[in-house]
Amino acid sequence: MEITGCSFGRITIDGVDYDQDVIIHAGQVHPNWWRKKGHRLCMDDLTIVLSDPPEVLVIGRGHAKVMRVPAETRAALAERGIELIDLSTPKAASRFTELLAENRRVSAGFHLTC
Repeated sequence: MEITGCSFGRITIDGVDYDQDVIIHAGQVHPNWWRKKGHRLCMDDLTIVLSDPPEVLVIGRGHAKVMRVPAETRAALAERGIELIDLSTPKAASRFTELLAENRRVSAGFHLTC
């Protein structure tokens, strides 16, 4: 799995361009990631990830970090033993790539705009 581009509204994963939010989990890209409350990440938005929990979850909160990860979501992930890293989307894409190179069991969700 390789992220080769990340710009406002677009991410390139394994040579495929995506222009809507995505989740990467278990080596697969799940396009058109839609969140129940838009710019607020809740546990219901992570069903795919929670079906086979990773060691680390990287969240790209958008280029200006508009998407929020509320305390209750952070706590619920911690209770499940999932380390959460939330950054701007470009930094999150880089961090995801680094964690993959370290052979960590990592999943990611990327909000591609704001």
